[in-house]
Amino acid sequence: MDRRRFLQGATIASGVALAAKGIAKAAPATTAAGMVPRVCSTWDFGVAANQAAWKVLAAGGRALDAVEQGARVPEADLRNHSVGRAGYPDRDGKVTLDASIMDENGNCGAVAAIEHIAHPISVARRVMERTPHVLLVGDGALQFAIEQGFPREELLTPESEKAWHEWLKTAKYKPVANSEVRSYNAGPGGTPGDASNHDTIGMLAIDAKGNLSGACTTSGMAWKLHGRVGDSPIIGAGLYVDNDVGGATSTGVGEEVIRNVGSFLVVELMRQGRSPEDACREAVERILRKKPNAKDLQVGFLAMDKKGNVGAWAIQKGFSYAVCDAAKQDALIPGKSSY
Repeated sequence: MDRRRFLQGATIASGVALAAKGIAKAAPATTAAGMVPRVCSTWDFGVAANQAAWKVLAAGGRALDAVEQGARVPEADLRNHSVGRAGYPDRDGKVTLDASIMDENGNCGAVAAIEHIAHPISVARRVMERTPHVLLVGDGALQFAIEQGFPREELLTPESEKAWHEWLKTAKYKPVANSEVRSYNAGPGGTPGDASNHDTIGMLAIDAKGNLSGACTTSGMAWKLHGRVGDSPIIGAGLYVDNDVGGATSTGVGEEVIRNVGSFLVVELMRQGRSPEDACREAVERILRKKPNAKDLQVGFLAMDKKGNVGAWAIQKGFSYAVCDAAKQDALIPGKSSY
C-alpha cells in the first residue's frame, strides 16, 4: 500500500509539473504544423481577410466573430469582382450574392441570390441567430436583411457594368480556371470583362478555446443565369464545420462541389484519420473519377483540423490559400493540385 501511494503521488506531481509548463491536456492543442488560434482562407485576397480575423482571435475572441469580420473585407473590396459589392453580375446585369456561416455548435445560416446587400455574410449570421431557418433566398432574403437594418444599395459598380456590356457583345460563357484571380491581381488597370470564371473566399478559424467556425461568401459565376446558386451557401457543399473533427470550405465551379457534397466529405475523411491535405486531395480525385472532364475546370478545397493543421488541394495549378497565426500574419501558400 505504501508503494501504491508513492506511485499515485508521483503521478499527481508530474501532472502539476506539466500544467505549470503549459502543456497539460487543458492547454490548446498544437503540433509542429498546427497552431491555436489560427485562421486560413482561400486565394490571395484571403491575406487581408485573415488579418482582420486575426485581430479578433489575438484578443481572445470567438472564431465565429473572426470569420465574419474576415469575410467582410473582400465583400467590401471594389477590386474584387468575385465577392461582395463589386461582384460581376449575371447575364441580366443583376449582382446576386451568396454566403454561409457555421459555428462550433453546428449552428448555421445562409443566404442565396440576394441583391442590394453589400455584406451577405452578416445577413447569413442573422439567419442563423434570429430565425429557425438555415437558408433564405432571393426577395425573401432581401426582405429579411432590410428588416434587420441592413442598408439597401446598388451593387453594380461602373467597372462591373462596363465588363458586363463588353461580355454582351458575344454573350458566350465558358469557365476558365483561376481567371478571376488573374483579373483581381491585375488591379484596377486590368482588362474589363477578362474574367469568365469566379472564385469564392472560404474561411476557417480555430480560437484560443479550440473552437472552430467557418464562413463562405461569393458573387458566384460572372454572367450566370439569373437565379443560379452555387455551392457557397449550401451547408455541406461550400462549407462544413464539425467541432470534434475540423472544418472545410471550397472554391471553384460550385456545381461539381454540390454533386459531391464536397466540404462534408472532406470533414468525414478527416474523421477517419486523414490529414487535411489528404482529405482535400481525395475529395478532388473523387470528383475527377466520377466526371473525368472536370479536369478542365477548377475546384479547390481548404481544410483545418481540430489541432489547427491546415491543408488544401485543387484540380488545377493556380489555387492558393492564406494562413495566419501568432507566428505569421501574411503567409500565402501555393495549393497542390492533381494537374
